[in-house]
Amino acid sequence: MTARSPLVLLHGVTMSGLVWREVLPLLAEHHDVRTPTTMGHRGGRVPGRVPVTITDLVDDCERWLDQEGLDAPHLAGNSLGGWMALELARRGRAASVCAISPGGFWPPATSEGGGRPPSAARVLRRSAELARRTRHVSPLALQLPVVRQRALAGVATRGSRVPADLAVEITRDLVACTVLEDALATTEHVAEMDPLPCPVRLVWAGEDRLFPPHRNGRRAQELLPAAEYVELPGLGHVPMLDDPAAVAEQVLTSTGALASEA
Repeated sequence: MTARSPLVLLHGVTMSGLVWREVLPLLAEHHDVRTPTTMGHRGGRVPGRVPVTITDLVDDCERWLDQEGLDAPHLAGNSLGGWMALELARRGRAASVCAISPGGFWPPATSEGGGRPPSAARVLRRSAELARRTRHVSPLALQLPVVRQRALAGVATRGSRVPADLAVEITRDLVACTVLEDALATTEHVAEMDPLPCPVRLVWAGEDRLFPPHRNGRRAQELLPAAEYVELPGLGHVPMLDDPAAVAEQVLTSTGALASEA
């Protein structure tokens, strides 16, 4: 049997590797899949200093790759994780990248209108505050599909379909994240990559409320002109929650696993 090539899945800010739970079995037949948790997130390493920069998070992930003996695995990441995957690729640490609604695609904060979109910061701060205030009752409340739909509305269009136990874990991740404010305050951004260091597939959620495709997706295409670009209509910022199969298909297309079966 041919050895499965390694694939590392990187999650978004405030989340953990658990967010990939429903995608994981769809990928495991093709790849040796790893789902690390980023520093400063629940289950990840505690930062050694504050404030924490995006570069610090990428550095820590690169150390993890070294510890795991992974030179240049396939990478897929969502939001912050997509940004980190691109920066690891820039360092020569990726065989391919599938960046799903990645962060970092905004003008520098020193330019007019630059920096992280304020609407994204508002949604994330509001979600974090609500999760903290309701953390004692949310495990029970999230058993109801209507509550899951509302609780996950900032990142998913089909929140009611997310299993209740996974919704509870996502809420616990949100409460335990210690680097949200540092991430929101960053002045870092993705710099141009042309040519690309490896094959890159940009996958944008069509109903992304945090990083809308008409703004952030367009900026990504400007800075990575050689990357493939795909939109997933009807899905929210964390599309793994809305349609795990659609996300798995995009990741496997990025790694070449589907082409090898043709």
